[in-house]
Amino acid sequence: MTAALAVYALGVAVGLLFTDARWPARLGLALAWPLGPLAFLLTVTLLLAVSVVAFPLVAVAAIGVALVAWLLL
Repeated sequence: MTAALAVYALGVAVGLLFTDARWPARLGLALAWPLGPLAFLLTVTLLLAVSVVAFPLVAVAAIGVALVAWLLL
């Protein structure tokens, strides 16, 4: 947890000191920068979920992988 807080604090410092914007925009960027990776994970998760509906063979493969994982674990 300490390493995550240190990375967050470093990101806040970089956002406040090195961003070429006015102070309200700098503060907003510095506080919201961790949302980028979360948005990426959400996008990939939604794309995978939609691919199961759009491409039934993906659903069959996903069910097969889940079944094998269930049996082996």
